[in-house]
Amino acid sequence: MKAIIGRKIGMSQTFSETGERIGVTLIFCQDNRVTLVRNSKRDGYAAVQLALTKKIEKGEQKPTERKVDNRNIAMAREFAVVVDENVKFDVNQFTPGDVVEVVGVSKGKGFQGVVKRHGFAGGPASHGHRHVLRAAGSIGCRFPQHVRKGQRMAGRMGGDRVTVKNLKVVWVDKDQNLLALSGAVPGTRGSIVEIRSVE
Repeated sequence: MKAIIGRKIGMSQTFSETGERIGVTLIFCQDNRVTLVRNSKRDGYAAVQLALTKKIEKGEQKPTERKVDNRNIAMAREFAVVVDENVKFDVNQFTPGDVVEVVGVSKGKGFQGVVKRHGFAGGPASHGHRHVLRAAGSIGCRFPQHVRKGQRMAGRMGGDRVTVKNLKVVWVDKDQNLLALSGAVPGTRGSIVEIRSVE
């Protein structure tokens, strides 16, 4: 399985051989290296930990930050790949046409209502209705006299770990360590994403 960690740069566009315009997301992938190898005998499962070097993330907790600072690692993620230590992972392992899945943290939207958060239709705008245009409406019934678990209501939206599947690698720039993936990728500009091939 091919795997790499990168930073989302933003979206751009490119053109196919037939002249079709394709929206792509640019991912900057540099300084990926293996920092930890887990095996089934010692750890109970086989995996490899890839680390992204460079700066410390602003939101890192203090214990994590101290450990990361000593090894000059910005972020580390585990992948179910069996390799040797000190092997560098770069964009050269990907080729145009590869199908990958991308994992990232979606943009935080803050506290949102049910119309934006869950796609509710809202109330009617006329016939005596004035103050319930974007209200949730009824959230229960007379029996059992309580709100059921899982009831969709207003609350914090975004900031979730999201996996987008079946994205294609459009082109690879080996000199600038760039990957162009078709479509959108979760997260803000500069956020860290995990890319792994689909097999």
